[in-house]
Amino acid sequence: MKLLPVIAARRVVAVAAAVVAGLAISTAAYAATSSSTSPATIPRCSASNLGVWVAVSQGNGAAGTIYYPLEFTNLSHHTCYLYGYPGVSALDVNGRQLGSPASWGPRAGARIVNLAPGTTAHTILGYHDVVVGTSPGCAQVKTATYLRVYPPGQRSATLAAFPVEACVHAGPVYLSIIEPIIPGVGTING
Repeated sequence: MKLLPVIAARRVVAVAAAVVAGLAISTAAYAATSSSTSPATIPRCSASNLGVWVAVSQGNGAAGTIYYPLEFTNLSHHTCYLYGYPGVSALDVNGRQLGSPASWGPRAGARIVNLAPGTTAHTILGYHDVVVGTSPGCAQVKTATYLRVYPPGQRSATLAAFPVEACVHAGPVYLSIIEPIIPGVGTING
């Protein structure tokens, strides 16, 4: 498991470059990233197509929960699509899962999001710090280093840096995905 930090560091560099390119996209390109249908020729986005990152500086808290944009940037050279909710769980520095995977919000409102190369879509990640701090089922806490993120409908995952306190054992749910993936960058400044 010693390769995990090296792989994650390479992914972070690639994501950072893609984010800079993605933020320069015009309004017209943004409008082209969403549709209600996906042609049969457009494949689903896979973990190897995506750079996934948490906009940690954009966290916004309310009543024991901090909400963060969870961003998906297409790093490939072809258009792919996302539909629905990603699978998310926290990992320690050795790649071991910490606690239960993230829960999902209501499934209504999911739509196909076509991602051209270099474009970004997002959802909202809820981190329930009050659960980690007060739940009896979360008596043992450890620092998470990464999120393991499965794109919707996929069985392979990618990593996103996310250093937070996490429940060690399954039980209390301290992460949630609030809404299905939607088009565009989810940060305040776009």
